[in-house]
Amino acid sequence: MSQSDQGRGQSPLPPAHVAIIMDGNNRWAKNKLLPSIAGHTAGAGAVRRTVEAAARAGVKVLTLFAFSSENWKRPKAEVDGLMRLFMRSLKKEVKRLNEYGIRLRVIGDTQGFSDSLQQEIRHAEQATVTNSGMVLAIAANYGGRWDIAEAAKSLAKQVAAGSLSADEIDETRLHQHTCLADLPPPDLMIRTSGEQRISNFLLWQAAYSEFVFLPVLWPDFDENHFTAALSEYYSRQRRYGGR
Repeated sequence: MSQSDQGRGQSPLPPAHVAIIMDGNNRWAKNKLLPSIAGHTAGAGAVRRTVEAAARAGVKVLTLFAFSSENWKRPKAEVDGLMRLFMRSLKKEVKRLNEYGIRLRVIGDTQGFSDSLQQEIRHAEQATVTNSGMVLAIAANYGGRWDIAEAAKSLAKQVAAGSLSADEIDETRLHQHTCLADLPPPDLMIRTSGEQRISNFLLWQAAYSEFVFLPVLWPDFDENHFTAALSEYYSRQRRYGGR
């Protein structure tokens, strides 16, 4: 919708897909002289608020960067705490997701997790699979480069098997093998904590995303911040490489 349409009083369409880099949990905890896991626990509350705000706003897909493939480098105690928090959240939030009609998907190399966590992921996905509302995609043990490499590997196997020729590989075919290939690319990407980088998140999918960087630390993120990001998005004129 153009700005002139908005000026005539028509409500702007919400972004179909919002992706968020949830940054600032550790700094939030450090500022309060608390252990890092306290920041991650508070961040889980921000996740709940944001999921509900996005659903109310009419967003079709919300993708949250929960745990990157680089996060394994963090101290073992913090990683272990994150895994326990992920497990608890999966068990606790399924009922709420069903109440909102939200379908859960977890993207990333889930085989890197414990068997019990993998089982809980499958259970949560299956418990929400018939929901027809917003899709909530949790990126866990995910990296944008990993995503592209896995797509390339899948295509290479087809070429080796003789079912695909190298000349048939193009952007469309590679896209079909990436995570979230069946969903629209993110219209809006939000990063909290004031950092202004993409951090290996949805590298392929974010080619034409609008970026909004907010100074708020993730545990303090609420519906007002989400609405502010949407307002900034509505003020942009998307050209997709055109004039």
